[in-house]
Amino acid sequence: MPLPTVAIIGRPNVGKSTLFNRLVGKKLALVDDQPGVTRDRREGDASLIGLDFRVIDTAGYEDLDAATLPGRMRQQTEAAVAMADVALFLFDSRAGIVPLDEEIARWLRGSATPVILIANKAEGKAGEAGILDSLSLGFGDPVQISAEHGEGMGDLFEALLPHIPEPVEEFEADDDSPDAPLKLAIVGRPNAGKSTLINRMLGEDRLITGPEAGITRDSIAVDWVWNDPKSGPRDVRLIDTAGMRKRAKVQDKLEKLSVADALRAVDFAEVVVLLLDATLGLEAQDLRIADRVLEEGRALIIALNKWDVAENASSLFNGVKKALEDGLSQVKGVTVITVSAATGKGVDQLIGAAFETREAWSRRVGTGELNRWFERAIEANPPPAPGGKRVKMRYVTQVKTRPPSFVIFGTRVDQLPASYERYLVNSMRRDLGFGAVPVRLTFRAPKNPFDRDKK
Repeated sequence: MPLPTVAIIGRPNVGKSTLFNRLVGKKLALVDDQPGVTRDRREGDASLIGLDFRVIDTAGYEDLDAATLPGRMRQQTEAAVAMADVALFLFDSRAGIVPLDEEIARWLRGSATPVILIANKAEGKAGEAGILDSLSLGFGDPVQISAEHGEGMGDLFEALLPHIPEPVEEFEADDDSPDAPLKLAIVGRPNAGKSTLINRMLGEDRLITGPEAGITRDSIAVDWVWNDPKSGPRDVRLIDTAGMRKRAKVQDKLEKLSVADALRAVDFAEVVVLLLDATLGLEAQDLRIADRVLEEGRALIIALNKWDVAENASSLFNGVKKALEDGLSQVKGVTVITVSAATGKGVDQLIGAAFETREAWSRRVGTGELNRWFERAIEANPPPAPGGKRVKMRYVTQVKTRPPSFVIFGTRVDQLPASYERYLVNSMRRDLGFGAVPVRLTFRAPKNPFDRDKK
């Protein structure tokens, strides 16, 4: 049984994201004094004194034309309220009731969703006049809270209780299980089409899109079920991220926060899709993003978007493949897939490749298979002898998965050149089925008790 849903709504800068972060127990949503920080609706699992529910943080409601960015933000807020079991209507008790609050109240009175009026920033006496004024909105006495300081959460619990059914225990797949939802992050430069691609997958305008670069600020996670043509429905958690520009060009405080949020999303993901604009080709910033993904040990797929309008497609594809081979020295053969977020072409191929890549990223090699590979690799290319002293490699063991990590034990293995380490890693990828996922390989040599130079 899915969790009940609670939507937080209100005009810009009344503390919606602060309350969202308070309820989910961590700073998932960006918060700043500047109004209009939140643009897409953001969801998270919340718990309030044992009451569990799904909470949605929405953009500030503004009464502007639907063709404008604020207008498209308003449409996302309206969609969130329509799907919610209850809406928390937040107003700033210190600022009092303003005309936009009254406009939101009129809209909510026509909605079928139950509404709880919330007076935020109600600590002290500064908000008393605003609380009295709020009675005119027609939702009764407001629940008085301070989202920033955590005051009034008990009263909020009591107000939510009639709208939240008793929890039903469910079996949840283990994160390491192949049946667990695939955590798939979409990253790239601004305006590459990340939100458009996710909307195409979902079959709805879930995320705000438009010609303006940098619309997405928060990293937005959305649950989706992909109908695998081979095996049927499979769960996916899609993570849309803010566009990442070259660091020197990122001056705005909010953009810096957004980029940091996108990097945290990479840490959370299992597979990361780097989305490129095929009309622009591969740029140095794309390689920097790819390198960061691999450094974090995440599986990487390259998707060339806008393929339906790309010119000289064959030479472009080969050029991107060659640039990746040259620019990503630590991984060879990264999967490159052509897609069109506008038409949906290539989406099934992309998601199928993501599941296959996660399987390789999660692969554990049996001891017998691993050591047979080890013997063949050493026999085919024996280790060098630095300084004329023989390197003796005794055995290898896999210490973890996700990403697959191995340790080789032996004498003087710490003196092996980097080229031999690359040989072993590439051989491991080729022979053991890891493909282009990151593989971690470390060497351990026993300490020599007779070596007086080491203390």
